[in-house]
Amino acid sequence: MPGTGPRVGLFVTCLVDLYRPTVGFAAVKLLEDAGCTVEVPPTQTCCGQPAYNSGDMADTRAVARGVIDAFEGYDYVVAPSGSCAGMIHEHYPVLFADEPETAQRAQHLAKRTHELVSFLVDVLKVERVEAAYPGTVTYHDSCSGLRELQVKAQPRRLLGSVEGLSLTELPGAEICCGFGGTFCVKYPEISDKMVTDKARDVAATGAGTLLAGDLGCLLNMSGKLSRLGTGTKVRHVAEVLAGMADGPAIGEPADGPAKE
Repeated sequence: MPGTGPRVGLFVTCLVDLYRPTVGFAAVKLLEDAGCTVEVPPTQTCCGQPAYNSGDMADTRAVARGVIDAFEGYDYVVAPSGSCAGMIHEHYPVLFADEPETAQRAQHLAKRTHELVSFLVDVLKVERVEAAYPGTVTYHDSCSGLRELQVKAQPRRLLGSVEGLSLTELPGAEICCGFGGTFCVKYPEISDKMVTDKARDVAATGAGTLLAGDLGCLLNMSGKLSRLGTGTKVRHVAEVLAGMADGPAIGEPADGPAKE
């Protein structure tokens, strides 16, 4: 029951807040089902990654200070995004090398910050979830979660407990989808080639649904799959694990797929 375990601050992420709030609700459910007390600090903002990737260190540090303040005092900070969690975990500690006090706070925050599914499996030792999702899915390993936080086996382990779900591995699952945050803006032609290749690999699996743990990647791949007319549904893994995948998939209108 909620309240018997650690106090967790949920880092919702900008994309979840603006494009897919159901991912945030699914994250809360998964954490509460695991016994956590979950709070969503109202003063949280972007993690600062767009500014960081653009070389704007002044704005990055300003944003990071706000995040550090917002998440002070929680046992853990959890994000349904390997990208945002990786930014806090890997990059915050080096932002304030010339500010020892802030650097210490950033390091403390980094040590407490985790990607959602890896937190459930590696920290809380969750072995299974009570959810059902009939059909075949495939899974894309998002770059930051995989390379910065070693998120690979954890989602597959929990997906294995979902009733009715069959996982078909995606060839090149570890290859970038071409989103890369600001990369897709700086290098649109390269990005488009990468996501086109990814979408064709996804369609070739025959899976009805594509899952991943980062909404940026999911939005990118959903758009390309839709334009290619594959019919593949795209969802955040948290929605499936939480048993909250009854609504429209990413990119579908609120009343479901368009009718011919």
